[in-house]
Amino acid sequence: MNSLEKKFLEQVRTRLLVEDGERVLVAVSGGPDSMAMLSLFCAVQPVLRCEIAVAHCNFQLRGDESDTEERFVRLHCLSLGLECFVEQFDTLHYSRERKRSVEESARILRYAFFERVMEEHGFSRIATGHHVNDNAETMLFNLFRGVSLMGLKGIRARHGKIIRPMLLFHKADIIAYLKEKGIASRTDASNLVNDYDRNFIRNRVIPLIEERFPYKLMPSLQRLSEQAGELEEFLELYFENLLEREPGLTLTEGKLDVHALQRLMIFEQKEVFKRALQDMDTSVDAQTLQKLVDLLNTQPGKMVMAGRQLRVRWKGASLLFMRDTP
Repeated sequence: MNSLEKKFLEQVRTRLLVEDGERVLVAVSGGPDSMAMLSLFCAVQPVLRCEIAVAHCNFQLRGDESDTEERFVRLHCLSLGLECFVEQFDTLHYSRERKRSVEESARILRYAFFERVMEEHGFSRIATGHHVNDNAETMLFNLFRGVSLMGLKGIRARHGKIIRPMLLFHKADIIAYLKEKGIASRTDASNLVNDYDRNFIRNRVIPLIEERFPYKLMPSLQRLSEQAGELEEFLELYFENLLEREPGLTLTEGKLDVHALQRLMIFEQKEVFKRALQDMDTSVDAQTLQKLVDLLNTQPGKMVMAGRQLRVRWKGASLLFMRDTP
């Protein structure tokens, strides 16, 4: 094994991403990142004693180019003797029908496909090729959208069944590895167009910052990502203990206890409200959380909207979360 393969094996073992005998589905688009990840998995497979197969999504967004990428991945898997699961999506139709962006639609379709293949064929992990640069893009994207502090944790190495074993690798190292191994890859031409926000961040924003502050951006964002992740773990444990001590802070029969809420600090109040909104399957944003905090400083009888069909009313000693019927 070369140095990158050893580092890959170390990351998988240290972070407990794959256990002996597990079946891992490797998401391969045909691009440099996923092709490198597949090669790395093949290199360490005898040591990990895991089984691997490939999943490829054809979103049919680029005509012949999408179909060429599909054939490229199929042939590469055939040369490696690996099973390859492929699904073709009418992504534009899905996007229009559900009034979602093309990016979001592709993400939903992709992970639904992965989940289906895993269930039907007994895979316990799905590996994606996210790396340091992807994490930086995600953090900046979340920052510009006005995300909360916890949103700055970026991409995690493990999230449920999803693993990202290359999360500490840099794009330059990945490209160098492919060149050393003589592995071909496909370049998605749509990644070069700045119409999408992520592409604009990748192609314009990050290079401009790195030009002014060489070798500073990626390490800084990586540290921030790790610290935000550590803080999230601490807060999850803290609020788990808090909700156990104070039953009135857990949404029960659509109610939260006003007096228990008023004893909390504002940050704690927002976190309790966030969990309540999630229990009501309602989207959470900073403006809504602030409205609920402000409600505690009014008086009984007052009401605010916490979503298009969710009303929160202060009645007696409780906040009532009431969903409007269509």
